[in-house]
Amino acid sequence: MRPSRPAVHPVEAPPPQAQGENADGAPVGVRMKDTQGGPGTPGGLGLRLVQVFFAAASLAAMASTNDFPSVTAFCYLVAAVILQCLWSLSLAIVDIYALLVKRSLRNLRAACIFSIGDLITGTLTLGAACASAGITVLIGNDLEMCAHNHCASFMTATAMAFISWFAVAPSFVLNFWSVASRL
Repeated sequence: MRPSRPAVHPVEAPPPQAQGENADGAPVGVRMKDTQGGPGTPGGLGLRLVQVFFAAASLAAMASTNDFPSVTAFCYLVAAVILQCLWSLSLAIVDIYALLVKRSLRNLRAACIFSIGDLITGTLTLGAACASAGITVLIGNDLEMCAHNHCASFMTATAMAFISWFAVAPSFVLNFWSVASRL
């Protein structure tokens, strides 16, 4: 007796995947897309550059006067925006590097450091801007001494510090959100 032979029909199989890729072509280990505005994204780089620009503008406006060292709040503003410039510039360089090598900065430890740094620099910048705004209003409106002082430069420096803080706030929120979503 002869056993029956099975009929061989070609079966359509999906092409083999490349080493280290999922079925949708994404590299293995990629969980989700980065949030725009977070570290290592073009939006995050844009926020960092805005922070650096307005903090530097505030510093330049305040440094253009010769009588800012006589007021403690203005010295505090200068120190805060210098710190803001250095912090934002260093993180902008990190963002540029991450974009050039196409790496994600979704590391929990790095996001914690970015979040804490943004919180500290943002709080210092906001406090300094508020203190400087109070002194500027005192000099300009209450004492009416703008003829003897550089009120326009003081107001410009204070406004630029506030705008720099408005750019720090979303950076902090997005970094903190990425940290909190992993815990």
